[in-house]
Amino acid sequence: MGSRQAAPMQKRPDPAALASAAAASKLMDTDAVLAAAAEAKAAGSGRFCMGAAWREPKDRDLDALCAMVAGVKAMGLETCMTLGMLTGAQADRLAAAGLDYYNHNLDTSPEYYGEIIHTRCYQDRLDTLAHVRAAGMAVCCGGIVGMGESRDDRVGFLHALATLPAHPESVPINALVPIRGTVLGDMLADTPLAKIDDLEFVRTVAVARILMPRAIVRLSAGRESMGESTQALCFLAGANSMFTGDKLLTTGNAGASADAALFDKIGLRAMTSPEPAREAAE
Repeated sequence: MGSRQAAPMQKRPDPAALASAAAASKLMDTDAVLAAAAEAKAAGSGRFCMGAAWREPKDRDLDALCAMVAGVKAMGLETCMTLGMLTGAQADRLAAAGLDYYNHNLDTSPEYYGEIIHTRCYQDRLDTLAHVRAAGMAVCCGGIVGMGESRDDRVGFLHALATLPAHPESVPINALVPIRGTVLGDMLADTPLAKIDDLEFVRTVAVARILMPRAIVRLSAGRESMGESTQALCFLAGANSMFTGDKLLTTGNAGASADAALFDKIGLRAMTSPEPAREAAE
């Protein structure tokens, strides 16, 4: 694969600026989470992912988080959470509550990582993945493309995923959703060529499928700005899952009704009985 020069970044991102567009909110009430899970199940989802845009969870939040996991699990749904970095003890508690998957993305290549993230290092992410594995949970780990990185960085990101001690069971591929007021959002708005080309995104999905043939490759954030043709090409290239619903952490998503219409148009149907995560991990 050839190299495509990255768009130059005018300054290193400041973590405070990156977070400025996301208003803080309290942890959701457990009943509200369970109601959302029931709605997702009724719409055909087989797994329910719960996320908080934290650097890491506080131990005081673990009781509520474990109650959410147990409640969603009791509905017959697979469970997934993304909460930031975990200690080994926190991973053990979530696993004991019934958490099937833990999402913790590598985000980009090791070489480009320091250009965009300063709140934790690459090894911190690898350590969290190791805690998740040791606790017996399946790993959901992917990243974000379209952050001004080069094609070489996308190759490096996929290589990092494919050379983990074990391939992630789930690999979400996100396209950056630019938000004005953040460094990356302003960079993409001011330098349109930095935005990843649709076919380059499809190629990224295809290479993920080739490198990790047994993984579930998931279309994640950024779909709401993609045309139906691009999404259809992603499924042809090897994506076999997507995140549905109206919101993914701090960004919008296409919504269940739009996804159902897309599936109907391109002749896809949702899986009725997802493979148990822990069996897949074994």
